[in-house]
Amino acid sequence: MQLLLQNNLPFITITLGYQQKTITIDNVLVDTGSASTILATEIVAGVQLVPMPNDKLHIIRGVGGRETVFSRVVDFIQIGNYKLPRFEIEIGGMDYGFNINGILGMDFLVQSGAIINLQSMRLTFDN
Repeated sequence: MQLLLQNNLPFITITLGYQQKTITIDNVLVDTGSASTILATEIVAGVQLVPMPNDKLHIIRGVGGRETVFSRVVDFIQIGNYKLPRFEIEIGGMDYGFNINGILGMDFLVQSGAIINLQSMRLTFDN
């Protein structure tokens, strides 16, 4: 899958499946500096992935500060022809001051066997 450079950062488009609904999400940052995958609350609301009363909230920290998120196991995340089933993501506000709908973190990149080729600007999978 082709990476798109925006502000010198690598972005990609993903497809998310949740409770038999799917949504395509663009402007997802491929971030080896992020331990986990996080998607924007307003984007995933399109597949009715919203906070529930029994969800546990937790705080994540990064260069941009702190953010409160909740976690959910989704049916799958797909990039191109590669599909990773039953994957846990975090959902939060993602108000980072620029257009970003999500972060594809190291949890996804390692579990999927992702290969980031910066010369060809492609993300491929070994698995």
